[in-house]
Amino acid sequence: MKQTMEPMELVTSSTPYSAYNLHLPKSLKENADQLCWEYNQLPPGQEERRREILGKLFGTCHPKTFVQPGFRCDYGFNIHTHGLAVINYNCVILDTSPVHIGANAFIAPGVYISCVGHAIDPEQRADAITTSAPITLEEDVWIGANAVICGGVTIGKGSIIGAGSVVPRDIPAGVVAAGTPCRPLRSITEADKIDLSTVSL
Repeated sequence: MKQTMEPMELVTSSTPYSAYNLHLPKSLKENADQLCWEYNQLPPGQEERRREILGKLFGTCHPKTFVQPGFRCDYGFNIHTHGLAVINYNCVILDTSPVHIGANAFIAPGVYISCVGHAIDPEQRADAITTSAPITLEEDVWIGANAVICGGVTIGKGSIIGAGSVVPRDIPAGVVAAGTPCRPLRSITEADKIDLSTVSL
């Protein structure tokens, strides 16, 4: 079906899309590149400046959003945090569609969250035809180190994605999932609670 939305409407919509030479203002990418560079160069102890940069970079930035250095993104305005979000070292978010990160999200080092893809047909791929679809991490999600979350995926509330997993499809709520491709392994239960009765705090 022919796309009728303007490029900016398309990129910020919740609808998956494919596009040929999607023309967004060059300044949008340059702005994200500059803000990411500034953020990653900050010395320790500059928390106020970090919050200021994230507020300019992200579309929605909850005050309890913490991002470690080495972070990169395409545009930033499509990234939305909705509560505590801990994004560890060297994470990449390719936000050619909206990315919603629910409260109490823990994203381990080296995670790639990629809305964007390329055409499967080699001729179309050579012609720079790209695809994109939104990504949603619901509340209380933990993504293990070096996992890849693909476009169009929703990870359900409370679920855990194992380190090194590739997630090409939705993951239901309340499960431990892992693998390539990522699949639910088991439900999270009360038995998973750590017994703190013998721990001295």
